[in-house]
Amino acid sequence: MKEKFTFLSAMSYLVQVGISVALPPVLFILLAVYLRNRFGIGNWIIAAGIILGILGAAGGLIGSLKSLHRLGKQEKEPPQGFNGF
Repeated sequence: MKEKFTFLSAMSYLVQVGISVALPPVLFILLAVYLRNRFGIGNWIIAAGIILGILGAAGGLIGSLKSLHRLGKQEKEPPQGFNGF
């Protein structure tokens, strides 16, 4: 039964990483296209949206990986005794 919950936990983290990497570029590009069409801004706004999307995806990936690293580190540490031995 524990293997099932471990698998579901791993899958939820995988979905979280996927969303945090895929969503920022899509949202920034859609925002850039909207701004270009609505306000007549030049095509440079699309390039800015792509760059911001990539930076947002990288930030989301780094944050998710740090979270996974902390979680893995917490599970593997042995419990400490009263005197720290």
